[in-house]
Amino acid sequence: MIYPKIPLAQSILEIFLAKGITNIIISPGSRNAPLTIGFASNPAFQCYSIADERSAGFFALGIAQQTKKTVALVCTSGSALLNYYPAIAEAFYSQIPLIVLSADRPQSKIDIGDGQTIRQENVFANHSLFNANLQEGTSLENDQKINEALNWAFTKKGPVHINAPFEEPLYETVSELAVQSYVSPSIETTAIVGDLSSFATIWNQASRKMILVGVNEPNAIDSKTIDFLASDESVSVWTETTSNLHHSSFITNIDTIITPITTSDFENFQPEILVTFGGMVVSKRIKAFLRKYKPKHHWHIDSLRAYDTFGALNQHFEMDPQLFFDHFIPLIKVVESDYSQQLIEIKSTRKLKHDAYLASVPFSDFTVFDTIMPKIPKHSQLQIGNSSAIRYAQLIPIDASIEVYCNRGTSGIDGCTSTAIGAAVANGKPTTFITGDIGFLYDTNALWNNYIPKNFKIILINNGGGGIFRILPGHEETPVFNTFFETSHCHTAEHLAKMYGFNYSIASDENTLEQTLKDFYSNNDQPQLLEIFTPTRKNDSILLNYFKNLT
Repeated sequence: MIYPKIPLAQSILEIFLAKGITNIIISPGSRNAPLTIGFASNPAFQCYSIADERSAGFFALGIAQQTKKTVALVCTSGSALLNYYPAIAEAFYSQIPLIVLSADRPQSKIDIGDGQTIRQENVFANHSLFNANLQEGTSLENDQKINEALNWAFTKKGPVHINAPFEEPLYETVSELAVQSYVSPSIETTAIVGDLSSFATIWNQASRKMILVGVNEPNAIDSKTIDFLASDESVSVWTETTSNLHHSSFITNIDTIITPITTSDFENFQPEILVTFGGMVVSKRIKAFLRKYKPKHHWHIDSLRAYDTFGALNQHFEMDPQLFFDHFIPLIKVVESDYSQQLIEIKSTRKLKHDAYLASVPFSDFTVFDTIMPKIPKHSQLQIGNSSAIRYAQLIPIDASIEVYCNRGTSGIDGCTSTAIGAAVANGKPTTFITGDIGFLYDTNALWNNYIPKNFKIILINNGGGGIFRILPGHEETPVFNTFFETSHCHTAEHLAKMYGFNYSIASDENTLEQTLKDFYSNNDQPQLLEIFTPTRKNDSILLNYFKNLT
C-alpha cells in the first residue's frame, strides 16, 4: 500500500476510512497531492476526478443525494476552494451531507504574497455546520476536529469544512503508516416522540386540515399512512412533483388549483391546521395563500429544522415524518367534513379545462412538457433543472413509479446538470434530466465528466433565453430586457454534445418530438441529448392564458 509521507494526510485518510467516508471527489491540483495520493492509492475509496470545482461540488451532492451517505470533496489551495460554495449552500438548505477537504499553505505563508494563497479558514462559515481548521503535523486536537466534522455532516445532514495545511515536499510516499489516529465512536441519534395527545385533541376538533409536502424522498411515507390521510374527509393533502407522494385524492398541480380561486373561496379553504414536512416548496401561489390566510396552527415535522415559511409556525416536531404519523394516527379520529371533497371536485373541473386548453394551443414550452412527461420510463429517475423547468413540471401529472429530484435548497441554476449526473452515477437507474437552455449553458462543464452512464438522458428545452423572466411582472420587449434579463442568445448544444460523446437529436414541432422521443429512450448505447426548440415570443402568453382559462 502507498501512503503520503506527510503525517497529517495519513491521519485524515485513516479517520475517513474508519468512518466509512469512501466516495471521494477530487479536483486535480498540487497542494492537495498528499490527499490525492492517499485516497487514489487505496482501493477502499471510490475516487472520481472532476476538474471544475463548481461542477465537482454538485456532482458530489448528486451522489450524496442518492446514497444518503456523506461524500467528500478534495481540492487544492487558493480560489479553487471558493468554487465549491454554490454546492455548499445547496447542501446546507437541502440537508445533504458533504465534506469539503481543502489543502492549504501553512499559516506562515498566508497574506505574504505567495501564489495560489487565500484566507481559507472558515470561508463557508455562513453555510457550513462545522469548520475544522487543522494545524500542521499530527495531534489529538487535529484528530478530534476531523472526527467532529465527520460526525456533524452525518448526524446533522449538511456540509462541513476541513482545512488542512501542508508544507512541501508534497509528493513523497511511504509504504507504512507512521500515525495511529484517534477515531471517535459513531454518534447514534434517537428521536424522542413525546406526548402527542394534546395535539391530537386539537386535530380532532378541526374540520379543515391541510398537509403540504415539499421536497421529499421517494418511499419515505408508507402506503398505510397515505391511505389513512386520503380517507379523512377533513384532510386535504397537497403535493408537488418533488414530493414523491401519490394518491388519486391528493391535490397535485397546486398552481392549477389555486390560481383561479376567488377571495371567498380562499376564506373557505383556509385551513385551521397546516401540517408540513419535506424540504422547500416550489409554488409561490400556495405560499402567498397561506401567508395571507394563515392557519391557526402550523406544525412542521422534520428531525432537524423548521422554517417559518408562512409566518404561522407554532410547533416543530423534531422527528422523521413517518415516525410522527406512526404515533399520531392511533390518537386521531376521522372528522366529518366536506373540506377534502370540495377540493377534489375543483381538481376534477380544473383537469377538464387543463386538457382542453393544452389541446388547443400551438407548440410551446407548455405543450413540450405535456408531451415528454408521460414518455419518461416507469421506475426510472427524473432530475429537473430550476427556473422554468421545475415550474412547468409542477403542472403535468407524473407516474407514481418515477422518482423526482430537483435542487430546491437554494433554487439555483448553477449546478443542476452536474447534480443530475452525480445522481445517475450513484443510483444506477435510467435517469432523465430536463433543463432549460440558460441553466444548461451555465453548467456545461458538467459534461466534462468521464463517468456519465450510457443510459443518461438530457432533454434540453431551448427557447433562446431565460424564458421565466417573460412571465414575471414587469416584462417589456426592450433591448434592456432581452440583454440583461432574458439573456437572449442563438446557441445550441450540437457541438457540445459531439465533443462530449452524446448522441444528439433535435425537435421543433409536435410530430418530430413524438417520433424522436421513441428513439431517444430506446437507444442506451451512449448518453443522449435531445434539444427541443420552442418559440421564444409565444411561451409566456400561452402559459399566462392557461391560468386565465381555468376559471
